[in-house]
Amino acid sequence: MRLVSFVQVLLLLGIAAYLLLVTLENPATVRLPLPLGGGELTLSVGLAVTLFLLLGAAYASLLLLPPVWRERLRRRREGREREQVEQRLTATLQARLGALPAPATPAAADLAPAETT
Repeated sequence: MRLVSFVQVLLLLGIAAYLLLVTLENPATVRLPLPLGGGELTLSVGLAVTLFLLLGAAYASLLLLPPVWRERLRRRREGREREQVEQRLTATLQARLGALPAPATPAAADLAPAETT
């Protein structure tokens, strides 16, 4: 998936470089028809190139956002699951340690030296 993203970025940069070259060679105006047939938009070539470059960048970002969001949600879910498992393991370990019998301690009488008479 990263290779596809890399190729998309390279392609977008190549298109931007080509359009910049076209803009520098042709400092004229461009008439763009509006989508609903309500006239046309007159722009300089540089502004038209910038507009279409921004549209291309927005399209590429829309292609890249869903995988990024899925990865972020997956990592967040895995983190929550890992934390829950760690809490269960900690609780189990504490319960087992609490259930062990206390170690036998020698009584104080056993520690005192025996008196000889």
